[in-house]
Amino acid sequence: MQVSVETTSGLERQLTVTVPAERIDQDVNTRVQQTARTARLDGFRPGKVPVKVIKKKYGAGIRAEVLEQVVQQSFYEAVQQEELMPAGTPGIELKTDKEGEDFQFVATFEVYPSVELADYSAAEITKQSAEVTDADLEKMIDTLRKQQATFSTVDRAAADGDRVKIDFEGFIDGEAFDGGKGEGMELVLGSGTMIPGFEDGLQGAEAGAEVELNVTFPDDYQAENLKGKPALFKVTVQTVETQELPELNEEFFAKFGITENTVEAFQVEVRKNMDRELTQSLKMKLKDQVFSQLVALNGMDVPAALVDGEIDNLRRQAIQQFAGPNAPEMDINMLPKEMFEEQAKKRVSVGLLVQEVISANSIAADDDRVRAMVEEMAGTYQEPQQVIDYYYGNEETLNQVKNLVLEDQVVDQLLASAKVTEENVSYEDALKPAPQPEADVEEGEDA
Repeated sequence: MQVSVETTSGLERQLTVTVPAERIDQDVNTRVQQTARTARLDGFRPGKVPVKVIKKKYGAGIRAEVLEQVVQQSFYEAVQQEELMPAGTPGIELKTDKEGEDFQFVATFEVYPSVELADYSAAEITKQSAEVTDADLEKMIDTLRKQQATFSTVDRAAADGDRVKIDFEGFIDGEAFDGGKGEGMELVLGSGTMIPGFEDGLQGAEAGAEVELNVTFPDDYQAENLKGKPALFKVTVQTVETQELPELNEEFFAKFGITENTVEAFQVEVRKNMDRELTQSLKMKLKDQVFSQLVALNGMDVPAALVDGEIDNLRRQAIQQFAGPNAPEMDINMLPKEMFEEQAKKRVSVGLLVQEVISANSIAADDDRVRAMVEEMAGTYQEPQQVIDYYYGNEETLNQVKNLVLEDQVVDQLLASAKVTEENVSYEDALKPAPQPEADVEEGEDA
């Protein structure tokens, strides 16, 4: 077998493989003889069909099967011989395919990039810390009460916290615009749901009132065609309803699975959940920052095949998130690739670089940290031990936890050499997502 390799561009390689005719002919003849022993044809006894007849009737199909197998085997042998690491499935083009002549094909594929890790001491990391204060706890409980609030109609002017049902239509330069109209929409004043000035302008309005609101869309509004533009909204108020918060009692506690019917027990449980959420948020923001710096310091090409695969994963996740697990199956191609391309490239880059850090530092998942993470996950369930037993009885699921622990250990490894600045922030700021680069794709246009 003869093999030649050509670098066509970047990570793309073109592998030309020539297989001797003898190997092909031998495999074809062997397969023909095997078929002759089992074939059943009219006019011939089983197993007595002449080879010439078999070759004439089945020869083309047999040769196609042999060539498919030869391509698979010889491609594997060739990449091993040339010490190549293909990323994704190769494209195969048959060059010569004539009986009695050497068989030749060309495989085009990408390879994994060669990575030499940059010195991570150039990285500058801001490590945030925060704690849940009594004021944060009180605000969270107030939020939980508002989520369970009921509303009743009142015959008075709307005030902050009231819910109004409205019809509205928006105009820019006297023309109605797409996405600027709604009917029967329920809006809690002060919720910040609408653009600045909209909700404030409805305070003091009574049922039946027709209100004109002059507002301006924010400069960072998601719809490109509306950014920074002044608009007039004509609003009709149908009803005004006052908000009634539930009492902190047994009925309210039961909605959150609290069996000990005291305010103190409820506060303890809520704070525990807030602490858990805070810890996770700080950890994820730190990890994202560390990995972003890792990518920035190690600029490299990434295989398009891996990026395309990650784009498809992100598309599926997006559909599942917005459509729900019980929604009918949807075509992932309905979501443009461009929406996820940058995120996919970063994920692939992070994955390759993290593996390189693991390899370069001989990092293995720490068993104690794996156990601690499993127990932490199990702690959110009513029967923690059952969850722990499930993880340790399921190798695939346990490996997912080990991979998470490996990522954490990589973060620790990188932080040890980075320039780290400590920053104390509020609970609310700690939960805010880190700023992301502006997307190139326009989002929805609801007011």
